[in-house]
Amino acid sequence: MKQSRLHEHHTKLGATFEEVAGWDMPAHYGTWVEEYQAVRQAVGLSDLSHRGKSRVTGDDRVKWLQSLISNDILPLQPGQGCYSSFLTHKGKMLGYFRVYTLPDSVWVEDVGEVGDATFLALRKFLLYGINAKIENCAESWGLLLVSGPKACATVSAAFGVEMSDLKPVTAITAKIGGQTALVLRTEETGEIDLEVLLPADVIHTAWERLMEAGATYSIKAIGGQAREALRIEAGLPKAGPDLNEEIVPPEANLEGKAFSLNKGCYPGQEVVARMDTYGNVRRKLVGLVMNGRIIPPRGAKLFNGDREVGWLSSATDSPQLNTPIALAFPLRDFSAPGTHLTIEIDGARHDATVQALPFYHRT
Repeated sequence: MKQSRLHEHHTKLGATFEEVAGWDMPAHYGTWVEEYQAVRQAVGLSDLSHRGKSRVTGDDRVKWLQSLISNDILPLQPGQGCYSSFLTHKGKMLGYFRVYTLPDSVWVEDVGEVGDATFLALRKFLLYGINAKIENCAESWGLLLVSGPKACATVSAAFGVEMSDLKPVTAITAKIGGQTALVLRTEETGEIDLEVLLPADVIHTAWERLMEAGATYSIKAIGGQAREALRIEAGLPKAGPDLNEEIVPPEANLEGKAFSLNKGCYPGQEVVARMDTYGNVRRKLVGLVMNGRIIPPRGAKLFNGDREVGWLSSATDSPQLNTPIALAFPLRDFSAPGTHLTIEIDGARHDATVQALPFYHRT
């Protein structure tokens, strides 16, 4: 199993580890609810080195990606980015990621834990004569996430960069340990989220400087369990559990965010455009609030009476609502807020109510 360059740091902090896409990563550092509260109230620091990261170079890099992915990257200026997906010819989601354009390259960063799947899928389309190269940076580059109301102040103090005007899905450069790094404004927790993408050789330096800069705000290391609760409360789907080959982008409320209807042809474009034209989305991503204390497993079936109407994709115990919540994909006719459904868990049915997303919104 792969390990982050920070594995020893996590061990010294008392981390309990879990397997994530072939990596041994922290699930929590003792009490995940305390980590959750640190992000909601001040600042937390996560290691996302296991996330898929690819760099595309060559004169045809933008033209090549533009022909494959679902969003329009031609208007992007250096430092700007967008969400996008990679679809089958039937419009199903093979990947969901953020794309950042730089003067000499384009970065593709997975939103979710899917290993090398995005890199391998895109690489298949590098045909002879295309002046583009895609590099798998999963192990050679590290990725840190700084989240919370004090995230900007922490990153500014650690690296001497001004963060307050950085808009979502944009990037600036910073020097860390003599190496050029990228600081990215992202969306992971519903709070201010900043990622630091940097060569793995200097990730120790970055971690230590962030922990030192955030000490003023009682910064905490954050594991996967707290991040999952934060993400689901914020109503943010990710590749893998929520966005996969069962789903077409319009079903996941990604209109105006991750796909374009007028950029021209790309795999799956006709299916997505037809859904928009005729309004025939079959199912919709919704929130579910459980009426009990059981956290349902991924893939649990949804019912309306005796009729199976969908499935659950992600679930957690919500500190904000003090009850289990979930992201789910019921049929469109059963997606209105207030709709009562049941979830099948170990042969028994448990009550749940559809709720509009997000469950939590930072004020």
